[in-house]
Amino acid sequence: MRAFVARIGRSLSTTGLLIGILFFAAALTPSLMPRSYLIQGILAGGSAAFGYGIGFVLQWLWSYLGLPFLSRGAGRRLRNAALLLCLAVAILSLWWAADWQNSIRLLWGMQPLQTGEPIWLGLIALVFCAILLLLGHLFARTYRVLSRLLDCYVPPRVSRVIGAVLAIALFWSLAEGIFFKGVLRVMDSSLRELDAAMEDNLAVPTDPMKTGSAASLIRWDDLGRQGRRYIASGPSAADIGSFFQGQALEPIRVYVGLNSAETASARAALALEELKRNGAFERSALVVVVPTGTGWVDPAALDPLEYLHHGDVASVAVQYSYLSSWLSLLVQPDYGADAATALFQAVYRYWTSLPHDHRPKLYLYGLSLGALNSQLSADLLDVIADPFQGALWSGPPFQSRMWNTITANRNPGSPAWLPRFRDGAVIRFTNQNNALDIPGAEWGPMRIVYLQYASDAVTFFDARSFYRQPDWMQEPRGPDVSPRLRWFPVVTMLQLAVDMMIATTSPMGYGHVYAPEHYIDAWMAVTDPPNVTKDDAARLKALLAPRFRPGLDVGG
Repeated sequence: MRAFVARIGRSLSTTGLLIGILFFAAALTPSLMPRSYLIQGILAGGSAAFGYGIGFVLQWLWSYLGLPFLSRGAGRRLRNAALLLCLAVAILSLWWAADWQNSIRLLWGMQPLQTGEPIWLGLIALVFCAILLLLGHLFARTYRVLSRLLDCYVPPRVSRVIGAVLAIALFWSLAEGIFFKGVLRVMDSSLRELDAAMEDNLAVPTDPMKTGSAASLIRWDDLGRQGRRYIASGPSAADIGSFFQGQALEPIRVYVGLNSAETASARAALALEELKRNGAFERSALVVVVPTGTGWVDPAALDPLEYLHHGDVASVAVQYSYLSSWLSLLVQPDYGADAATALFQAVYRYWTSLPHDHRPKLYLYGLSLGALNSQLSADLLDVIADPFQGALWSGPPFQSRMWNTITANRNPGSPAWLPRFRDGAVIRFTNQNNALDIPGAEWGPMRIVYLQYASDAVTFFDARSFYRQPDWMQEPRGPDVSPRLRWFPVVTMLQLAVDMMIATTSPMGYGHVYAPEHYIDAWMAVTDPPNVTKDDAARLKALLAPRFRPGLDVGG
């Protein structure tokens, strides 16, 4: 056993070990999201393996170029010193891990960690790193075997290139076969069954004006799990009337499930007919909603809107997937945009055919993947002659082209996490601290608001953080970002990728979980609801904020 361990030790790259342990330590420093020791271990182990790979390649390149190495004795002493240094850095970084995480947790009002579980964290990191290095070793062996087989037929340099290409193709094929065609098939089947599952506490609506009722054009069974939840939830006319101590209307909610029709255009046409049936175009406000990947519509966004308008509002959403947002984006990247465009165009065409003084104000809304697809649904040049009144997009993903363009062209001096764009007449940004009242700025006929938290990795992930510091890390930083966050080449990108995957596990009001009180400020700015005072808005925040914290259900 000792001989085996010694052989493994001798085969390791000294440069790889040094860079790997630096990556391990950097991965434990704070990023945007607080992480459990399990996530910490996986991230740190993956970072260490990545760093080791970089060091190995650098050492190989040094050898390939024929540059001089240290003597055997000096090399052995350097290796021993490097191992001791790696051990010291690992122990210190594990010791500080809890303190680093608490720099985020305390900022967010979370219970601080008493310990970062350094032993478990270290073991998880070691195992995960070893697995990745083993896969790397297997890839190298495969490359060498293929290259040697080709040596008999082509020159050595050519055989190495072809061997590398064949090894990459083989490993990619295996990964695609196991993950995309295996794991995703299982997840697809499971999520389809979950979407179709009926919940005992949700009965078929008896009100004929409700989507899914006996009088509806859309069957209750076809709405899907998220659609049934959306229709069955929300404030009633009695709830709204009680809050304002006056009369209120029953809000109209229309939802078309993925199984309600065969194509996106057919589902959009069905949604339009249901809106007509319900009298949605007779309300004062109509919102075209693009849900997240699973079909989820955030109640923390729509409930406040219905209160603010005394129930005199209609909303419509069409499901385009039952996969979580990241899976939907991976395997169905065009479905959401196609569905959002079909719905908007169907509603917009009918809306523009109505007299201006006998139609509702038209708004767009989307969260996360819904925000991305909602932005794609309406080309502003196509609607400039008869524009809709506004849009609220929360947690826009980093891939959003419109959001990226606006952020890149923000006014000088405004931070990337809260830009100001031109004179603020059309587009404004806000976060936990209402930033929508810009001195001297006057809203134009169309109002667009981006609600985003500086701690939201779905919005602020940046693949270029692999080699440069993102703009949002510059001072001043967002109020919910740890002051101890530092940029490290390669590692910061890996941290942000993990943060993005766990972004919906944050407390409400941070990360990718948007709070109703912040939606209230945004809706007030976008829709300018009549007969609602600042005191009413403050009372509504006090009413709704506690409702959405216990038993939080965040869709994907």
